[in-house]
Amino acid sequence: MNKESFDEQENTPSIQWFDEFSQYLIVERGYSEKTQAAYAEDFFQFLDFLEQSGSRDFLAIDYRDVRIYLSFLNDQEYSRNSISRKVASLRSFYQYLLKRMVLTENPFAYVHLKKKNQKLPRFFYEDELQQLFDSVKGTEPLEQRNLALLEILYGCGLRVSECAAITLTSIDWEHQILLVYGKGSKERIVPFNEHANKAMSHYIQNGRKELLTQFKKEHDYLFVNHLGSPVTATGIEYILNQLLKRSQLDSEIHPHKLRHTFATHLLNNGADMRTVQELLGHANLSTTQIYAHVTKESLQKNYRKFHPRA
Repeated sequence: MNKESFDEQENTPSIQWFDEFSQYLIVERGYSEKTQAAYAEDFFQFLDFLEQSGSRDFLAIDYRDVRIYLSFLNDQEYSRNSISRKVASLRSFYQYLLKRMVLTENPFAYVHLKKKNQKLPRFFYEDELQQLFDSVKGTEPLEQRNLALLEILYGCGLRVSECAAITLTSIDWEHQILLVYGKGSKERIVPFNEHANKAMSHYIQNGRKELLTQFKKEHDYLFVNHLGSPVTATGIEYILNQLLKRSQLDSEIHPHKLRHTFATHLLNNGADMRTVQELLGHANLSTTQIYAHVTKESLQKNYRKFHPRA
């Protein structure tokens, strides 16, 4: 059974409570619609499992039912990361019900999955990054936009959703800082460098203005698509993939790879962990610590510098 099947039964308690929870995620927690949709997918899959098991009373489940569900997910060969996400989604939902005094205990509260060894984030080396920047040397409006986009993603370490949400009023040109709205609608200030300053200024005064005029659009968003409308997060991913093909780099790209590169290069050049945490908008320092690794170049440099026989 899928979500549409459950939607036909809008008056059931499970649907009513989840609709309320969904509004809570968007309005109070500031989650995106994409994140809310992921929660919905996990919830309706769990309801489907309960019905297939002979019960749809989602309020009556206990820890044993949760363990059976985990076994089911394992049998379906879901990855550990996927199972962890589903558990986290359901734990949040039942915690919401607990706070609303619908339940007296969260059946997912005591589920703790063993973490896999965390992979090091993938990033661009400086010569690779230069190739990427070299692929956007044109003067056309979209080329101007692409250069500004790269400068902001790499120079500020923004998430793709944060980058798409930048408006002209969130740019402080005098102090060269951006007002960024991160996860949970949390605000933070991120500086931008002279390269980004120059690229954004040129794009705003020329390419962006030309696109808005051509398609008779009027809005405050910094980055626009080929029709002058605000670019979406998916649109940014598409742009980056096209730039990568043109650069002929034998690599993969996604917005987070530029964010990883931003953090890695800062730490490798002496920035302290707390500063990088603040710039990335991480709530916990442990999230930032994944970047506490060194590049091969840095490894070789320090080896040659400090080893007596190097």
